[in-house]
Order: sequence, then structure tokens, then C-alpha cells
Amino acid sequence: MSKPMIPRERAPYSAIVDRPKLKLPGNGRIIVWSIVNLEVWDIKNPMARQVLPPPTGQVLLPDVPHWSWHEYGMRVGVWRYFELYKKLGIKPTLSINARVVDDYTRVAEEAKRDGWEFMGHAWEQGPMHKIEDQPGMIKKTQDRLEKFTGKRPVGWLGPGLTQTLETPELLVENGVKYIGDWVWDDEPSVINTEKGPLVTLPYTVELNDIALMIVHSHRADEMLQRCTDYFDRLYQEGADRPRVMAIAVHPYISSMPHRIKYLEKAYEYMNSHAGVVHMNGEEMLDWYTGERKRLKLD
Repeated sequence: MSKPMIPRERAPYSAIVDRPKLKLPGNGRIIVWSIVNLEVWDIKNPMARQVLPPPTGQVLLPDVPHWSWHEYGMRVGVWRYFELYKKLGIKPTLSINARVVDDYTRVAEEAKRDGWEFMGHAWEQGPMHKIEDQPGMIKKTQDRLEKFTGKRPVGWLGPGLTQTLETPELLVENGVKYIGDWVWDDEPSVINTEKGPLVTLPYTVELNDIALMIVHSHRADEMLQRCTDYFDRLYQEGADRPRVMAIAVHPYISSMPHRIKYLEKAYEYMNSHAGVVHMNGEEMLDWYTGERKRLKLD
């Protein structure tokens, strides 16, 4: 591989108002992309997040309180998601550490049975920058998920949206066709890699329950307020050109008893509008690929 490209070199700047207009079937105005994140927090490592300050300022291992906080999501919280999305008839994208299929097989089997789309999210939770063998980890992740589901994932989300300058090429080499790490637009886009094109789908840090509830410590009802405000603006703009609204949730956060009803109400509000289209990542990739052909952008 030659010298890695920086992000700006992978795609020219593009103002949304200057692009050919994409179209959704049936006069659709907005795509709602629902993403559930399932992770493995290894007790040997520092936990991915903390809600309790370390006692006397000392970070201690093993971190049992935060390990068990996350574990609640896999034992209890995720089942509220299965119930919600089954009721709504939505098959979300599952951003999944591949190790989940071994450590939490019961959960992974339920997601596969319900037809959720599996999207690679590394082997276990931890920043891409700390992986000693990134090519090997990506291949191991893709291979394990393919063996479990019977299909190689076409989507990828780095843990914490992390990637190095070399990551895009490594992903394309391993069958990845879209990523969610670049939160830079309301429409899909294409970036260049030495191994071929890679689509970026509009993932989110603004409607991500980590930022909302854990980093910024908002009240539980902020998820509903933020989703409806965000939706209202994109729905309005979607009359001219369709927009994408991603919602990213974790079972140890938004499915807690005091929060789940606000997520339910957010979907109820959005679904009360005409022109709302629910897609998972692969469906959005297929739609966008078709639009690029229609518009002769390739």
C-alpha cells in the first residue's frame, strides 16, 4: 500500500445543494436507519464507558461495576429491543462485535432469527488504534460473522467510530461495501480507496444514546425530544430531496426501564407521518447504488 490517504483526499468536498437529487420510491421523504449496538466488554480490560467515578480517583481493574452495568443490557435490556422492533415490523441493523456470537449466542441467535442485518463492529470493544494486527482482526471478524449468519457482512462500524488512515482499504479487502464511521452528511456518499469505492452511510453521534445519556447526562425524555426535533427538520427538507436519519442505541442505555418508553414514543411519532421509509444499512446501500446508476454518477 502506498502512503495512506487522509480523509479529505478520499473524496472532493461536496455541498448537498449542488448534487443531483436522489429519489425514494413512493414519494418517500426520509429514511429512518435504526442501529442496535451489541458489544463484548472483556473484564480483563478497562471498560468502554463509565458512569461511576473511580473511587478516590483510581481506575481499578477488574471494573466489575461497569462490566455488570453493560451485562444488564445483554441479560435484560436487549429483549425490550427485540419486542419493540418486532412490534414495529422493523428489522434494524445490528452493529455487533463478532465475539458476541460466542459469548452471547442466545442474543445473536434471536437477532438472526428476527432477520436483523449484521454489521461488523470489530472483534470486541476497543479502539481500532490499539489493535496490533488490524488486518487480521478485520478478517477474523468478517469470517466469524459470515460463518454464523451464512453471509459476509457488507457494513462496518468501528468501535467508537474509530479507524486509522489504513482502515478503509482493509475493509474493502474483506468484503465491506459501506461504513458508518464518517458522520458528515444527510445522504450517502462514496469515498475512494486503493481497493475500490466505499460508501459512507449517515450514521449519527447526535441521536446516539451514548452521547445523549452517558456523555451529556440528559434526562431520559431527551431522546424523544431530540428525535422529534431532528425528524421534523429532515422531514421538511425531505420534500425537496430525501434525507437519512439514523438512530443508534445500546441495550444497557436506551432499553433501561426509565428510558425505553421514550424510544417507543419516538418511533410512534415518526410513523405517524407519510413518506417515512425504514431501511437497514444494506437496503440503503442497494437503494443508493441504484440511484447512482439512474443519475449516471458512476
